[in-house]
Amino acid sequence: MIFSCSTLHSVISNVVYEYEDGTTLYEIAKDFGDYYENDIILAVCNGKLCELSKVLIDNSKVSFITTANHIGMECYRRSMVFMMIKAFYKIADHSAFDDISVEYSVSKGYYCKINGGIQINNEFLRKLKTEMDSLAKRDMLITKEVMSTGRAISKFKRYRMKDKVNLFKYRRASSVKIYKMEGFEDYFYGYMAYSTGILKYYKLIPYNEGFVLQMPVKESPKHVPEFTPQNKVVKALEESEKWAEKLGVSTIGEINDKIVDGSINDIMMMQEALQEKKIADIASDIASREEAKVVLIAGPSSSGKTSFAHRLAIQLMAQGLQAQIISTDNYFVNREESPKDENGELNFEALEAVDIELFNDHITKLANGETVEMPEFNFVTGKREFNGKTITLTDDSVLIIEGIHCLNDKLSYSIPEEKKYRIGVSALTPINVDEHNRISSSDLRLLRRIVRDSRTRNISAKTSIERWNKVRLGEEKYIFPFQDSADAIFNSAMVYELSVLKVFAEPKLFGVPKDTEEYLEAKRLLKFLDYILGIPKENVPSNSILSEFVGGSVFPV
Repeated sequence: MIFSCSTLHSVISNVVYEYEDGTTLYEIAKDFGDYYENDIILAVCNGKLCELSKVLIDNSKVSFITTANHIGMECYRRSMVFMMIKAFYKIADHSAFDDISVEYSVSKGYYCKINGGIQINNEFLRKLKTEMDSLAKRDMLITKEVMSTGRAISKFKRYRMKDKVNLFKYRRASSVKIYKMEGFEDYFYGYMAYSTGILKYYKLIPYNEGFVLQMPVKESPKHVPEFTPQNKVVKALEESEKWAEKLGVSTIGEINDKIVDGSINDIMMMQEALQEKKIADIASDIASREEAKVVLIAGPSSSGKTSFAHRLAIQLMAQGLQAQIISTDNYFVNREESPKDENGELNFEALEAVDIELFNDHITKLANGETVEMPEFNFVTGKREFNGKTITLTDDSVLIIEGIHCLNDKLSYSIPEEKKYRIGVSALTPINVDEHNRISSSDLRLLRRIVRDSRTRNISAKTSIERWNKVRLGEEKYIFPFQDSADAIFNSAMVYELSVLKVFAEPKLFGVPKDTEEYLEAKRLLKFLDYILGIPKENVPSNSILSEFVGGSVFPV
């Protein structure tokens, strides 16, 4: 068998190697491990993502994926969850609990909760870690078995994993792949590591009523970051999760149930009503602070900041206040003055991309009752323009400012602290795939962005995916560190929205060419969407945040 390794270390790039037929990718990866700084965990074989257990029988072109890659790190985290659950079932008294669930992301780790009578304390976590360390040291194989969907449903009924049972009811394929580790079986959405030997970097940290499985990130795959939970963000997510659980819509299977029985419209109306109440509560809080005249709204890409700002303005007007909205995007410096990143490319995410001096000069003048001609940034020419639009604030006016840096005090240094009211907007999805497979908030926002980019800017899904990594890096640096300084956190995610986004996103994702780097991510998202039943957008209200992405919004978004 001829083996062409195409993307190894530059010294051996495009060199052809010979192996016997029947060699696994794992055996080949061992030969090339020294060429990589980080652990090889997956491979791309002839353009397809593969686990290292794959046996090669034909001439193949292979590249390896390490834990320093987004796909590789997600595989590491997924495999680590599997090992943790396996260890948990080994040490726990099965009669003392119903199940263990992986809930949401906290401080780069996953918050895990035990449903039942087991007390989570330092002693329990010590035992759990000891068993996990033992599994890693013994380098246990992670194998998979293809079985009929019906057999898998029967199996997970016995394991009391009811969310998986419900999920598989809507599986179109007649078979499903089940992963095994030392006799323990589970289902995971996505590929797994070859064995437990590389699952060495993690911490178990008690938190709230459960614990956090703290893991590395792709930027530093062999280092577990400090545990720094953003408690305000977590509280907002927990409120959404409790609401979803109370209404029986906390997993994809349960959402599908509501679509099938015809009650999804009630869920949609209740979700929109809940968000409107949250916005009204925030408006009331702002109105109660007489000196708060500048509302600063920040959030990551596709979190719905613009729609939220307009809905908040309406609620403030209902409180008897006048609301004016401006965007910091209009204060971008001219394109030739924009900062550049380490690769020499324009960095529109950096704070220095904003003309901070002009911004503060205008805000100060507005606060003093002066009339200011507002800039408008022309994204075609890359120039800031003044087209005669003016703003004047009165005594009962509130200025709403939205932009990615609005929680950073360096942006608004001239505004006295008592005049500021900060709001963080995030799309913190309150539903999961099942007990052990969470839905990333980043995935939700990426789907939103793909749909909006295509509809409003004629940007392909390939380009949206290509740009996403740079957007995420900017968020990690310029947005997320400041979220817990907010006076209020608003969760813009809705339990039903994936079912609406699916209808728009799938055709765009199918259009990503197979010979591009973005195809693997597109295929992963398509596989994820395959679990979800689609619904039309007709019943999405025109003032909904979702309408900002799928179209039909009453606001100028």
